[in-house]
Amino acid sequence: MHSFQLLCSLLLCNALVVAAQRKLQKVPEQEEEKVTRIRMPQTLSRGWGDEIEWVQTYEEALAISRNSKKPLMVIHHLEECPYSQALKKAFVSNPEIQKMAQEDFIMLNLVHSSTDDNLAPDGHYVPRILFVDPSMTVRADLTGKYKNRMYAYEPEDISNLIENMRRAKTLLHTEL
Repeated sequence: MHSFQLLCSLLLCNALVVAAQRKLQKVPEQEEEKVTRIRMPQTLSRGWGDEIEWVQTYEEALAISRNSKKPLMVIHHLEECPYSQALKKAFVSNPEIQKMAQEDFIMLNLVHSSTDDNLAPDGHYVPRILFVDPSMTVRADLTGKYKNRMYAYEPEDISNLIENMRRAKTLLHTEL
């Protein structure tokens, strides 16, 4: 019986906190539904798109990709790198990329080097973007336009990145 009373007390406290928040925010009741749908920015996005669901680790990303049958997109970058910052700005400002990233991919961005050598097939430079299919194969056929940095993209390469994202989705459905 004691646990039931404790539960009731906690529920009452929660209701009081919610009511106080509504009063402080001055949100009319009819707009309450809109407020609850607003997503808070994720710290895992690191500025690459707060509406995108990001995973935390490469291992987690592989498992989710395998189970969901969605390709994985891995973005390697550094916060203080001007090239990474420029690509991030172009990535975020492109609605098509943001939509595909939200709907069609498992998304991971890394600011540190992975221990998996498959994620650095031609070096540990940044920024670089790799695609991994649900069979856990890094897609060596989906690259940027640079021969010495095959997985590098620059802001002016956004159309190439979009095309590779489309190909990752299309090839996935035809090959698996």
